[in-house]
Amino acid sequence: MAPGEKIKAKIKKNLPVRGPQAPTIKELMRWYCLNTNTHGCRRIVVSRGRLRRLLWILFTLTAVALIFWQCALLVASFYTVSVSIKVHFQKLDFPAVTICNINPYKYSVVRDLLADLEQETRVALKTLYGFPENTSRKRREAESWSSAWEGTRPKFLRLVPLMVFSQDETSQARDFLTGRKRKFSGRIIHKASDAMHVHASKEVVGFQLCSNDTSHCTLYTFSSGVNAIQEWYKLHYMNIMAQVPLEKKINMSYSAEELLVTCLFDGVSCDARNFTLFHHPMYGNCYTFNNRENETILSTSMGGSEYGLQVILYINEEEYNPFLVSSTGAKVIVHRQDEYPFIEDVGTEIETAMATSIGMHLTESFKLSEPYSQCTEDGSDVPISNIYNAAYSLQICLHSCFQTKMVEKCGCAQYSQPLPPAANYCNYQQHPNWMYCYYELHQAFVREELGCQSVCREACSFKEWTLTTSLAQWPSVVSEKWLLPVLTWDQGQQIKKKLNKTDLAKLLIFYKDLNQRSIMESPANSIEMLLSNFGGQLGLWMSCSVVCVIEIIEVFFIDSLSIITRRQWQKAKEWWARRHAPPSPQGQDNPGLDIDDDLPTFTSALRLPPAPGTQVPGTPPPRYNTLRLERAFSDQLTDTQEPAES
Repeated sequence: MAPGEKIKAKIKKNLPVRGPQAPTIKELMRWYCLNTNTHGCRRIVVSRGRLRRLLWILFTLTAVALIFWQCALLVASFYTVSVSIKVHFQKLDFPAVTICNINPYKYSVVRDLLADLEQETRVALKTLYGFPENTSRKRREAESWSSAWEGTRPKFLRLVPLMVFSQDETSQARDFLTGRKRKFSGRIIHKASDAMHVHASKEVVGFQLCSNDTSHCTLYTFSSGVNAIQEWYKLHYMNIMAQVPLEKKINMSYSAEELLVTCLFDGVSCDARNFTLFHHPMYGNCYTFNNRENETILSTSMGGSEYGLQVILYINEEEYNPFLVSSTGAKVIVHRQDEYPFIEDVGTEIETAMATSIGMHLTESFKLSEPYSQCTEDGSDVPISNIYNAAYSLQICLHSCFQTKMVEKCGCAQYSQPLPPAANYCNYQQHPNWMYCYYELHQAFVREELGCQSVCREACSFKEWTLTTSLAQWPSVVSEKWLLPVLTWDQGQQIKKKLNKTDLAKLLIFYKDLNQRSIMESPANSIEMLLSNFGGQLGLWMSCSVVCVIEIIEVFFIDSLSIITRRQWQKAKEWWARRHAPPSPQGQDNPGLDIDDDLPTFTSALRLPPAPGTQVPGTPPPRYNTLRLERAFSDQLTDTQEPAES
């Protein structure tokens, strides 16, 4: 380093440098504590006495610890993606109402298609329970089982054999067709409970299903013979109806004019033209009221039973299939206009000879999607194809998933659900053992082995109607004398008989009040609230503002990093200079001068030892001729000379 640079560095070192130009971290921290707006840090420096300074250090550190703790709680609360719920009330429109007769098709029309099945069913009941003869149990057991099938060749019992387990023999079952006992080594699934277990406590009835190669068989048993016969009949019924064209099935079911006797909505008369046909595979022709026809949705003016929907339904019990349904009445479901009516899952049954009043209360829910929940807006992000012509819902996704798996595994679709693209309903002719595949797949679905429950997600927005049902005898004993003849006269063209009260059912659907409860989720924590909470904690514990936070960032991060970088750079430069410096020449310089980097003073020069082997030069005498005064200009310029006098 040059001598002048060394002197400048020495002077700069001794000057009081403050602020970001401080040479050390200690000086920088001292300058910050003296100039910051956070009073705790300033008190640490300016306080006199060790006790006061120690107390201020403890107070400041405690405040900093509390800030970090509260901020950690705020961050944890922010990432818990919790929600807050707002509930408010408002007026609403009337929902869609779908009504179905429990009996899907007129028995007189469909009887020819089911004649063979009914004959085998009656013979099976006679063999098991003695119907219609009132014979004793011992006499029935004594008779030969095979005598019941003389002259007939049963088809349905060969496809799906009905079997009986005795009380003490679980490995043998009696076949309805032959009446003989045979060994059974397959699985036994008891359908009366949710869990699968071997039932050996009493005599039970069931039917056997086998795979294509008949190597794997399963016996499905029921706690009651009624359930076993109905389930066995339903399987064959679906197989038969799956082969009937849709147009023919619509004609075999009830028309709107036959089902609806009277109609009244909001005090105004209505008729079958206000209902839309909806054909259900298991319930036949159903009719939907207020199904957004002409893009309009009806609304009611007031709450109460007088301002809702009032209909009288003609049930016609004489046309009921005795083996398919065991109850009489209708089913009704309340749903959105764009929603599929799952009448078999959530429908409400209506009794005959009764007035059923259903009071509604609507709750509309709006949930937040990811990351707050796993709901879906419209089902487009769910990897399940919607086979229903309706808006997405969790039920639609589950049924669509099962139907898709059914087509993949069994090669055909189950009859009670819509058809996927390029698929056909199951039947014996094309898929002889589809029932075994269906039951096995259904068991896997219940055990959540198909993956449908993990893939399907709940919709983010949905409407739910809470129904309150009440019943009253209708018509009363005194009013039926005039009411039934009047209704018979009104329906004279559609109904060719005298009406009985057991053929009629009255339905009233209304809002209990015109208030809608909306449940809306909103984020409990947002970026704005997080910053606000941070500011509140800093202001409460350390009286800091945004400017103070910026000051902290500048001093503790920017300036500190600058000082550290500058020092490391200086060290690197010195190291580089030492590494590339040329070797010093071997002269006659005094080696004592290399000890100190500063220039020697007069006093320090006197203390320096003489260089070894050198002779101190003497002081030469002064040149006295240099002290002589001389003219500044020895020769005068010619143009400035004066002329000589002559």
